[in-house]
Amino acid sequence: MDFLTMQNEIIQGRDIVIVGQQPWDTEIGSNCKNIAIEFSKHNRVLYVNAPLDRITLMRNKADQKVQKRALVIKGKINGLELVSNNLWNLYPDRLIESITWIKSRPLFNAFNKINNQRFATSIKKALDTLGFKDIILFNDNDMFRSFFLKELLQPTVSIYYSRDYMLAVDYWKYHGEILEPKLIAKSDLCVANSTYLANYCRKYNPNSWDVGQGCELDVFTNVIGSAVPRDITGLAKPVIGYVGALQSIRLDIELIEYVAAQRPEWSIVLVGPEDEAFKISSLHGFKNIHFTGPKHPSELPSYINAFDLCLNPQIVNQVTIGNYPRKIDEYLAMGKPVVATTTEAMSIFADHTYLAAKKEQYPGLIEKALAEDSAALREKRKIFASSHTWENSVAEIYEAIRTVRPSL
Repeated sequence: MDFLTMQNEIIQGRDIVIVGQQPWDTEIGSNCKNIAIEFSKHNRVLYVNAPLDRITLMRNKADQKVQKRALVIKGKINGLELVSNNLWNLYPDRLIESITWIKSRPLFNAFNKINNQRFATSIKKALDTLGFKDIILFNDNDMFRSFFLKELLQPTVSIYYSRDYMLAVDYWKYHGEILEPKLIAKSDLCVANSTYLANYCRKYNPNSWDVGQGCELDVFTNVIGSAVPRDITGLAKPVIGYVGALQSIRLDIELIEYVAAQRPEWSIVLVGPEDEAFKISSLHGFKNIHFTGPKHPSELPSYINAFDLCLNPQIVNQVTIGNYPRKIDEYLAMGKPVVATTTEAMSIFADHTYLAAKKEQYPGLIEKALAEDSAALREKRKIFASSHTWENSVAEIYEAIRTVRPSL
């Protein structure tokens, strides 16, 4: 979409309410927060934290974030905070019940409706305070607590945003396999950050779009001549690296072992915190595999810059098959050749990465990628990654809204 078209499609002067999984005070990156900031450039936005539930309150009383939410519920502090121009954050002032353990679906649905009503009451109070009217409701994967908000808040348009396949996680699966399809179906439109998830939503709602993924790439594009991190200085080349959480539910330990065994002369660097499966794996027995442990986000570009090639050795399962791998954009933004596992979500990167369907293809593709690397290819990778901005992704969301509600 060119700039002029984007300007014509921008929705302006609306009141937008965002609900979802991640609160504003989360320490980790959040798609929804980035989308909220982009929305707020042209609209008023209320970003609503998930309501505090009773079990979380009981178990985490010492947590400062829980304490703040409890004070809001007791009416001792105001839960509505101005974040920036046109953007507010709401800490709901109603406690909800912890109900995901309930196996009876009728009983769960009854309590879930009560929770939704409490949640909606808090939101309505904030809407009245701010004078929000004719809202756009944007739901970031919150299939339980926000299931009835379309009926309770009566938005002008309701949007369901799918950025992860939540039903692959046990917490969401039992009730979610019933509720999420219903929520998708009754939403006015669905938007997703990958082809796989858009196709999943389209099973239940024909008004479903892949709006791509935005990334904050400035930190990765401004690394010029940075020093090689001390803990990987002097490694034998080529240095092949991965940056991110080392989780066995997402990464293929056997694949990494295979590459290390097939090419013992290569240095394989894994940057990030390990789960238990990684900690006890045989990877630690390979002399050419180097673990750095977790690093501050500001340090990651220096590691990627030091790699000759970057990996994304995903294991293919329900968690990963539709997951948009933001790290690929980070790798490409630094011009690095990338070898990754083939998934439907990886299809958009097919022209700029080397994709393997099985572990046996990895060594050959790595050798090919290293041999073909050039200044021209590095520049093409950077240009491609630079197109994945939040401005472009939100422009696609606006276009999807206009398709369903041309008058907005």
